[in-house]
Amino acid sequence: MAELVVVTGGLGYIGSHTVIELVQAGFKALILDNLHNSSANCFLHIQRLLGSLASNVEFLKMDVREEGRLEEVFTTQQVYAVVHFAALKAVAESVEKPLDYFDVNVGGTINLLKAMRKGGCNRLVYSSSACVYGTWGGIYKETDPLEPINPYGHSKVMSERIIAEHCKATPALQAFALRYFNPIGAHPSGLIGEFQFGRPNNLIPYIQQVVSGLRPVLSIYGNDYKTPDGTCTRDYIHVVDLAVGHVQALAHLSPGLRIYNLGTGEGTTVLGMVAAYSTAIGREVPYEIVGRRPGDADVLQADPQAARAEIGWKTKYSVEDMCRDSFRWTTNYPHGYDGPQAS
Repeated sequence: MAELVVVTGGLGYIGSHTVIELVQAGFKALILDNLHNSSANCFLHIQRLLGSLASNVEFLKMDVREEGRLEEVFTTQQVYAVVHFAALKAVAESVEKPLDYFDVNVGGTINLLKAMRKGGCNRLVYSSSACVYGTWGGIYKETDPLEPINPYGHSKVMSERIIAEHCKATPALQAFALRYFNPIGAHPSGLIGEFQFGRPNNLIPYIQQVVSGLRPVLSIYGNDYKTPDGTCTRDYIHVVDLAVGHVQALAHLSPGLRIYNLGTGEGTTVLGMVAAYSTAIGREVPYEIVGRRPGDADVLQADPQAARAEIGWKTKYSVEDMCRDSFRWTTNYPHGYDGPQAS
């Protein structure tokens, strides 16, 4: 019988791709999602993509702050493991609403750990972020100092530490914290991907809105950084590679908390990504150079050697693949899951 994995936030961008990889790897998935920053239609897309395996995924609308309902999930069925994505994640919003971010991201994690304990579930893969390092810039190792500069980053650091302390008090608990760098792209099928409402904070969702006609031009924030072309360098990773990393983490769990960076280990400048996207779509992406944003470092890049050596994880997709798959998704669904589909 297939083991059951609870995926909190499983209808979000990274969560939905991870659900696909989990089910295709032989697990059953129970998605818990409050639909705050996701769509119920994503679940229909997941089912369609899984085809004959669709019966191995279920969706329950739930907030991780609902302690009673969360406890019921773990005490009424045998849960093998949890992959915990559910969180608020907009950096700028976290500065405006810090209490909301600590309530959901930290409080929700505590509730989840309590429910897991009551249900006897001792396996956890936690969705963390490279934001825990702050923006001092460079190539980050897991042992580097944690210096977050916003409530979102602080909420991730706090959650990691809570999990670590809970592991010390619960010897049977096996946990990973995976620190993501810059996930982009979409499933190669073009059925699931990322859509950000309003003015996007991230490069690729911004490009997607430009190439689909929702915005006239891409704004590039500064071209005087200490990089080959003057624009910021970031470590972009295909979302499917990231999803696969969660499945491999489940296969390598052991008592205690282990922390890994998930990135390619290679940097691409903003202008380099614009050029790659232009090549993928066969036309230029219009852009303009505007002033710098506060807090942007010259280089933010992962050292992924630990994940490669210890859990055998490495990336498969290139920057060109990321751009191609992103464009396929946004061509099919320029307004996301809830808007009109392209004809």
